[in-house]
Amino acid sequence: MMTFEGLNLKAPLLNALKDMGLKHPTTIQAKAFSPMMSGKDIVGIAQTGTGKTIAYLLPCLRLWKYSKNKYPETLIVVPTRELVVQVVEVIGKLTAYMNVEVAGVYGGTNIRTQTKLVNKNLDIVVATPGRLVDIVLTGVLRLKSVKRLIIDEVDEMLNLGFLHQIIRIFDLLPDKRQNLMFSATMTAEVGKLIKQFFNNPQTIEAAPTGAPLENIIQKAYSVPNFYTKVNLLELLLSAHDDMVKVLVFTATKKLADRVFEQIDDKFPDQVGVIHSNKSQNNRFNTVNSFQDGSYRMLIATDIVARGLDISEVSHVVNFDLPEVAETYMHRIGRTGRADKKGMAISFINEKEQKFQEQIEGLMMTSIPKEDRPEGLIISEILIEDEIPKIKMREAAPVRLPSKDEKGPAFHEKKLKNLKVNTKMTRKDKFKLKYKKPKTRGQKRK
Repeated sequence: MMTFEGLNLKAPLLNALKDMGLKHPTTIQAKAFSPMMSGKDIVGIAQTGTGKTIAYLLPCLRLWKYSKNKYPETLIVVPTRELVVQVVEVIGKLTAYMNVEVAGVYGGTNIRTQTKLVNKNLDIVVATPGRLVDIVLTGVLRLKSVKRLIIDEVDEMLNLGFLHQIIRIFDLLPDKRQNLMFSATMTAEVGKLIKQFFNNPQTIEAAPTGAPLENIIQKAYSVPNFYTKVNLLELLLSAHDDMVKVLVFTATKKLADRVFEQIDDKFPDQVGVIHSNKSQNNRFNTVNSFQDGSYRMLIATDIVARGLDISEVSHVVNFDLPEVAETYMHRIGRTGRADKKGMAISFINEKEQKFQEQIEGLMMTSIPKEDRPEGLIISEILIEDEIPKIKMREAAPVRLPSKDEKGPAFHEKKLKNLKVNTKMTRKDKFKLKYKKPKTRGQKRK
């Protein structure tokens, strides 16, 4: 099996990898190293959990040289603030024996504070697209020295509506640079960006998008409604002590909060919840508590969880199946990492069966279905979204007569009733009243 020594890394990086307990590169790390070192534009297709972050950091740090230049030579753009923090942390670990200066900037916090953060000699900047553009427009950070642009999770950035900012970033960069893009899926929008801004890129694929991860056991339960899903989750957590680090995905922020409210009483101080409505500090603290084992379970939405890099997740629970089949692959990829076994459990109601079919079509394999465990209480209570909507039969539209149509109730006024706005002389009034013209008579001779 290949080791990191075979990648021609220098001693500082090898020592850092050893401190991190990493000996063997993953598929994407091994495949991407040489092409990135050659200076080619790269498009990396790899699922969540395959080591993409280290895959693009190792070549960049291997090529790094000390410089007195104030502005960064490497720019890394990611979709969420959580991912910014995690990438900066990984860079810190990999550069433990190097003098690399790195800064991370993201939205949701004071821009003045982050402007001060980048107003110094930097080697690497990690940023979300919106905040990066805002800071560059202040003039404090310039991108004229960037030699390598790395865009990670580009498909998720486009889903979040960052296309305009990404194009703006390309326009702000020098023409001579290396472009590196990593994505879990290759969509039409991603293809357009590559065609427009990349120079004959080399595609590196760690695993087909729809290929299920080998270390993950998948299974599904047929569950009719929300409260029965809650009952099943409680039952599984109570019955299985090996569910020590459980990541639960819900379809919406509202459902995430609702699941938390139902579960927290049964498992006090063991459950955390994160979504985009939570404050930045709350999200960081919740993730840290889940990472260090203080929380047994973390409830999250896809948008937030996409930026998480949490190790040793024992189980992923799809409380709601995602509407996009590729999202299912992102979710279950949170477990079964680093050659450890993981388990993905899906709760599927009648409406979600069509999503199940799409997921199975993508994976080209079925998700094994389990019998409901004994003791599961089937709830008959429905939440608002589950109550069948009664469609009222629409009444036939009333046809109004056109202006040209005249019915029996409409007729012209009589001539004498017509109001004519004309000014009458005194002579005309006399004639109208006495039926004869007004004269003074004949003069006598």
